This record gives sequence, structure tokens and C-alpha cells, in this order.
Amino acid sequence: MLFILCNGIHCAYGQDSLPTIVAQKGDGILSLLRKQGVNPHEAYDDFIALNMDNLRDSVHLYEGRSYKIPQLPMDTVAVVDSIQKQSTKIKEIKGKEYSIFGKKYALVLPKSECLKETVYYLVSGHGGPDPGAMAMYRGKSIAEDEYAYDITLRLARELIAHGAKVHIIIRDPDDGIRDDRILEIDRDEVNYPKETIPLNQVARLKQRVEAVNQLYLKNKGKYQRLIVTHVDSRSKGQNIDVFFYHHEKSKNGKKLAESIHKTFQAKYKKFQPNRTYSGTFGDRTSLYMVKKTHPAMAYIEIGNIRNKKDQRRILDPDNRQALAKWISEGILLDYEGE
Repeated sequence: MLFILCNGIHCAYGQDSLPTIVAQKGDGILSLLRKQGVNPHEAYDDFIALNMDNLRDSVHLYEGRSYKIPQLPMDTVAVVDSIQKQSTKIKEIKGKEYSIFGKKYALVLPKSECLKETVYYLVSGHGGPDPGAMAMYRGKSIAEDEYAYDITLRLARELIAHGAKVHIIIRDPDDGIRDDRILEIDRDEVNYPKETIPLNQVARLKQRVEAVNQLYLKNKGKYQRLIVTHVDSRSKGQNIDVFFYHHEKSKNGKKLAESIHKTFQAKYKKFQPNRTYSGTFGDRTSLYMVKKTHPAMAYIEIGNIRNKKDQRRILDPDNRQALAKWISEGILLDYEGE
């Protein structure tokens, strides 16, 4: 039987009967699940739950170890109709397709309705003619906007699965969610709905602020929040943790940033107990997006694209999925605390 809970769809398995697979060199959670014919984004949480004691930092496989593979139905879920009658009723779980996530991940199945009454605006940094921070990895250029966008798409998918209405402000017509380490750089991103992104920095920021604020007015009276995602650029030797900003006068913005920050603290404490998490949250109203947008917001810096340790956090698709998952859990924590 499968049981529907508020915080997601969780499966009750006979764990001994589940298939197992030995991780090979180079395998990640997403690639391992895909090779087994399982949708990696639908089975990701259940894989983590089944194999928690056999993962490094909660997201990395150990080469040569065996892992249980969850078997998830893609379109139906059995629920208990009546314990007295000892019968089950089949309830169809209808997903919805979003082409922006790419062909592989277009279908989003519901996990809960916890965010049903909410509206979220997601903005990934830079885009269009401006790639943002740049670095080299194995002889190839990598750019901030591609990785911030990929994490943003993954976050959007998580929030939609929990019932939220999500507006993705910076959009790419053909990238979708990508599971590559090196994300090819292009210049075809547009600003919601389909506006060409200007090269001038002030014009670019003003354009996305206006898009968010216009949508905010249309949704007046609803619960609305904004998440802005960037990848920082500092000296190569500076390894930084994920940190968060909010508007100094926004009580709700502070609460949102703090909730996500607390979630990251808890994750690091659980999965990396010997490592001190130094990421912080605080106000930084000098930032244009923080200062000018209407919704309560959290501005997130994922890491230093030029630092080798931070590059592992950014380039590994499993890490990008974990980042999106942790941010979404912080957002759920924030909303549940209302």
C-alpha cells in the first residue's frame, strides 16, 4: 500500500524484496536511477530514505556498494478506503507537464498540497547577454547563469509538486533541467514572459523587478514570496558556504531566509557532523533585487564558482538537486510556520 502524507508521497515497501544495484565509478543518484529505468526526480527522495546509511553527505554514492532501488508507480497510488472492509481503492494521481523542465522532466507528479495557496517567483541570476561569473573547469568555460538556472528549475519543480503556483522569471526555451557536469553556455534566455534581456546591468535588473512587481500586483491578497539565486565569484582560494540575504525592513523576508538557513544548518549537522557550516543569513538592502521588489524575498548565493571545492557543489547534478531540495524544505518550513 502507498500512503499519502502532507509532506509528500511516501512509499511503504517490503525492503528485502527491492532490487539492488552496485554503484560503479562515476555513478550519481540521478544517473543510477535512470539506468534502472526509474524516473530519477520522482524516486529521488525515496532512494535517499532507503539508502540513508549508505550515502556520503546524504547525496553521494560509494563506488562498489549496493543500493536499493525504489519502485514507484508513475500514474496511480493505492489508498486505504476502509480498514473495516479491508479493501483498497485506486486513486489516479494526475501529473501535469511543464515543457520548461525539458522532455525528460516535463511531467510533475504531486507530492502534497502543502503550498496550494502560495505563489512563488523564482529569478536566476544574469542570463541572456550576461553569463555572470565565469571560471574554467577541465579546459572549458563554465558560467554562473547556467548553474543558477538549473538549480532554479529544480527548485520550481519541487515547489510545483507541493501545490505552489510558480513563476520562473528568467527562462530558457530549450535548456530544461540538465544532468551534465559542464552546462553549455548560450545566450537565449529571456525575461518573463518573452522579453529580450538587455546587456546594461541596471536595465536588466529593472526589467526583472518590473516583471515580479507586476505579477505581485495581479496576485494581491495571496501569499507571495520571491527567491533569487546566484553563484558568487571570489578569489580561487576562498571556499564559501551557501548564504542568504533579505530586506532589512522585511519581517517575512527575514523569516524566509532564516528558515532556509536553518534547514541548511540541520542538513550539514546531520550529514557532515565533523564540518562547521559557516553560511549565514542577514540583510543586504543595497542589492537592487532586494531593494526594489515587492514580495518578501530571500537572495541566495550558492557558492564561489572559481573555488575547486565549491565547483563540486555546483557542477555535480546530484548536488544541484540536493540544493534545490534543501531550499524547498526551508520554504516549506517557512510556510508551515505562518
